[in-house]
Amino acid sequence: MPRLILSMDGLVLKEMVLEKERTTIGRKPHNDIQIDNLAISGDHAAIVTILNDAFLEDMNSTNGTYVNGQPVKKHVLQNNDVIELGKYRLKYISEGGGAVTEQSEAMSFAQSPDPDAGREVTVVPEPQAAAPSSAPPVAALGMIQILSGTHAGRTLELSKSLTTLGKPGLQVAVITRRPHGYFITHVEGTVFPVVNGRPLDAQARRLSDHDIIEIAGVKMEFFSQTVTP
Repeated sequence: MPRLILSMDGLVLKEMVLEKERTTIGRKPHNDIQIDNLAISGDHAAIVTILNDAFLEDMNSTNGTYVNGQPVKKHVLQNNDVIELGKYRLKYISEGGGAVTEQSEAMSFAQSPDPDAGREVTVVPEPQAAAPSSAPPVAALGMIQILSGTHAGRTLELSKSLTTLGKPGLQVAVITRRPHGYFITHVEGTVFPVVNGRPLDAQARRLSDHDIIEIAGVKMEFFSQTVTP
């Protein structure tokens, strides 16, 4: 199971196992990992853990979140990555030797300059080097069909380990491909995405055929199709 090692100035302070699907980090007491230091924002960052994969999200912190010396807003953690929060360091350890074995894919929705033109949809890769896939096969390949906006009717294959949906800074969710199906998890925004008219909670929700997802003002339908060997 993935874990974090918290240290400051080379001194190890504690070690934590990432047992929850969503682990919050910040100065306020309600966080799962509380760091009582003024350089740390009240709600600084969050880590979504799904199986041996971990997804780091900066929660609009004042001083920023860094991984291996580079500022990040969203980052798929890999074994031995070092998260830097002020003078504190959180070393990510994955027993599998690496958090992600294939390139993730992101789909972001941005408001069109013309309100009557609907919303634009852009499919872009996360800045993560691709590697041969070792993800366990699923019985069927998940698909997302856009139902609203200028790209209504467009279909996206959920063939990656992680697919990010939404608009950064407003509403972001991630769909993960697991051996027994596809799951959607909220990762950013005060308003949670909606599935079949009901908001998600903090836990991952398994998707079923014809589920209607609404995120960042865009509606889409999940369905699966049989993969021919």
